[in-house]
Amino acid sequence: MSVTREEFYILNSLYEASCGRARSSRDLTLLKALRSKVTLQRLKEEGLVESSSDRLTQSGLDALEPYRVDSAVILAAGSATRFIPLSLEQPKGLYEVLGERLIDRQIKQLKEAGINDITVVLGYKKDMFSYLQDAFSVRLLFNPAYNIKNNIESILVAKDYLRNSYVCVCDSYFAENPFHQFEYQSFYAGFSTSDAKEEMYVRIDAEGRIVQMQENEPGGLMLLGHSYWNREYAERFTALAESYRLTGEYDSKFWEWLAKDYLDELPPMYFKEYATDTIFEFDYFEELREFDAGYAVHSNNDIIRNIKLVFRCDEEDITYFRAVREGLTNTSFVFRIDGKDYIYRHPGDGTERIINRRNEKRSLIIAKEYGIDPTYIYMDVIEGWKISEFVSEFREPDYECFEDSKKVVQALRKLHSLPVTVDYGMKPWEDALDMERLLKEKEANCFAEHEQLKEKVGRLYRMTIGDGIAKCFCHGDTYKHNWMIKPDESVILIDWEYSGYSDPGIDVGYYIVDAMYEIDDAKRFINEYLADEATPQKVFHFMAYTAIIAYYWFVWAMYRESCGAPMGESLHNWRSMAEKYVDCLLEEN
Repeated sequence: MSVTREEFYILNSLYEASCGRARSSRDLTLLKALRSKVTLQRLKEEGLVESSSDRLTQSGLDALEPYRVDSAVILAAGSATRFIPLSLEQPKGLYEVLGERLIDRQIKQLKEAGINDITVVLGYKKDMFSYLQDAFSVRLLFNPAYNIKNNIESILVAKDYLRNSYVCVCDSYFAENPFHQFEYQSFYAGFSTSDAKEEMYVRIDAEGRIVQMQENEPGGLMLLGHSYWNREYAERFTALAESYRLTGEYDSKFWEWLAKDYLDELPPMYFKEYATDTIFEFDYFEELREFDAGYAVHSNNDIIRNIKLVFRCDEEDITYFRAVREGLTNTSFVFRIDGKDYIYRHPGDGTERIINRRNEKRSLIIAKEYGIDPTYIYMDVIEGWKISEFVSEFREPDYECFEDSKKVVQALRKLHSLPVTVDYGMKPWEDALDMERLLKEKEANCFAEHEQLKEKVGRLYRMTIGDGIAKCFCHGDTYKHNWMIKPDESVILIDWEYSGYSDPGIDVGYYIVDAMYEIDDAKRFINEYLADEATPQKVFHFMAYTAIIAYYWFVWAMYRESCGAPMGESLHNWRSMAEKYVDCLLEEN
C-alpha cells in the first residue's frame, strides 16, 4: 500500500526506534513531519501501528518495504585541487577529522543504517583506498577519466549500481548519521543559510520540490552533503548523462549542473533540510583547521613540515593557502607567513626519471646570482620540492606583441652570454630518444605511428652538427608561463628544471613553438635574437632547433600522459609544429 509523506516519516521513525536508533534532532524535514498527532492516530486506525504501544505492526513494516534503500555510491575520484597542500599527498576522503577518516566515517554510518551494498568510485591515488575492500567489504570502481572530467563520469562508471541509492561525496562530514534504511522520495540534503558560498542554492515549492537551482547566491537554501535517487531518477539521469558523454559539454561540471539544466525534464527532486551544524564539507584547508583545531598545530603533512623547517616557524604561522595554475610538469600553491606570500612547487609524478633535481638547484643558484630569477629561496634535491618568493604583480608576454618579443630576446641574450659552464644540459634529440625508450618499456608498439616524423627530425638534427653555433647556459623551457614582465618592465625567467649547458636554439625555438608562430614570424623572432650576427646558416640552425625542440616536447608529452598527466592540446600542437618546421626546412634544403 502507498502512504503519504507524513505517514512514511512516522512509520520510519518508529521502525528505527525499534532498531535502537535515536531520532535525529537535526533532520528538520523529519521533525516537521512528526508533529502531526492526527497522522499517527490514522496509522493506528489503519492497523499500521499498534494502538497501545506505538510499535509497528507487520502491515506497517510491509508499507515501508517499497521505500527500501538498495545501495549507496560514494564519489571519491577527484584530486581536490582547492585543498592544497593536503591534497598533494593523499585524496580528500582519507583526511582524518576529529580522529576518524572521512570516508571511513561515512561508510560506517551507511552500514549502521542497514546499507551494505556500497560502491566507491576512485581515481586520484586510488591505491590509497584499497584497504576499504577488506575493512568494509565495499565495491571499488576506477574512473580512468578522473583527471580530465568531473564527477558525472564517476556516476556513469557506477550506473549499474544506482537503484534507490544514496549518492554521496567522500569529503562530507555528518555530525549525526543522516542515512536510513528507507527513504520516501528523491532528495538533495542541505540547510538554510545567510552565507554566500560557491555552492548550489535552490528554491522549492510548497511540497518541498526543487523548482530552481542557482550557484553563488547571497543566501537561501544551500545544497550540501548527500542525495538520494530513486530508481526512476537514477535511470533518467544516467541516460541523460550518457547522451552528453561524447559531446563533452558537461565534462568539467558537477552532476548538479546537469540536474539544474534539466530540472523540468527529470523526475522530481526534493529538498531535505537539516540543521546548519549537521553537514560539513571542507573545500579549503583553512576550513578544516577551523573545524578540527588539531590541524593548526600538527597537520601530519610532509609539505607543511617542509615549509616549517625552511622558515623555522610553527605550523599555525603558515596560512592562506591557495592553488595557482597547475603546470605541465608540477603543481604549485601559494602560502603566507608573517604577511608575505611564497610559492611552493610540488613535483609531478614520474618527473624524477626525466629531471635531475640536483642540476636544477645549481641552475637556480646561478640564475639568482645573476639576477635572472631573484625569486629562489630553497630547493630539496632529493624530493624535488622548491620554495620561491611569490611575485604578485606581473604579466606574461603577449605572443602577438613584438615589443614583448624584444623583451624576451634581450633576456635570452643576457642569459646566453653568462660566463657560466656546467656539466649538464638538455640534448633534445638524444633526450627524446631516451624518453622513447621509457615509453616502449610500458608499451612496445606505442611509437610506431611516429617513426616517419622521428626519421625526418633526426635528419634535420644531423644537419646542425658542427655548424659553428656554440653551446651556452640555457633555460630550456621558455614558454610564456615561465616569463614575468613586472610593472617596471623588468623581466624574470622562472622554473629551471630543463636548464643547463645546451644549444641556444632550444630557448629560442621553444618560445616560437609555444607561440605557434608561422614561418615568417619565426624568422623575424630569430633575426631579432641574432641581430648583427644573423646569417642564412645561423637562421637555419635556429629554425631547425624549433623543429627539434617541438619534437622533444611532443615525446615528453607522450611520456607524461603515460604517467597519468593529461596533456590535452599541447601534445598535438607540439607534434604539429615539429611536422610544419621539419617539412619546410627539408624542402628548402
